[in-house]
Amino acid sequence: MKKIIFMVCMALTLAVAPSAKAQFVVTDPANLASGILNSANEIIQTSSTVSNVVKNFKEVEKVYKQGKEYYDKLQAINNLVKDARKVQQTALLVGDVSEMYVQNFGKMMNDPNFSPQELVAIGNGYSSLLNESTELLKELKQIITSSSLSLNDKERMDVIDRVYKEVKHYHSLVRYYTNKNISVSYLRAKKKNDAKRVLDLYGTSNQKYW
Repeated sequence: MKKIIFMVCMALTLAVAPSAKAQFVVTDPANLASGILNSANEIIQTSSTVSNVVKNFKEVEKVYKQGKEYYDKLQAINNLVKDARKVQQTALLVGDVSEMYVQNFGKMMNDPNFSPQELVAIGNGYSSLLNESTELLKELKQIITSSSLSLNDKERMDVIDRVYKEVKHYHSLVRYYTNKNISVSYLRAKKKNDAKRVLDLYGTSNQKYW
């Protein structure tokens, strides 16, 4: 029985319990997790190939909106076994990093306290952190879908735990990075007696990511 549950987790199908009504379509978490990974990768590629910061962000935002469907659906799945849930949460953390990037950088684009050069640097910073997160998710996907017998059940679960913790660390770094950038804007605005503009733009810490 343990082996069966583990194989379900490994395959990233993480099978959702069957619906009571046959006409209900069962969502496939494997495709949703892959969708989040593909969307994040597209955001990274777009960030590195478009030179104009405004055009860059518009393309990034478009990719994010296209991939958000996967994030929302995966987030809505509740009836998973414990180990499968950790895989789900890892994918959602990567989706969160994408969301923090798009939501906050979009506001920074309209913040007069940042120069165009600074916005390019900030965008590159977000892209780098997102890239590190997606590389970890790729590693996780490879481990849990591999048919190789080189790892036993415990070793695979140890990898899942490690990747989850590392992705969570990058998730925290993105929050910190966002907070520091907004703090820079706030301090600059304060010197110009214009702090309210920053608060109105980004909201309070209870409302937003920072």
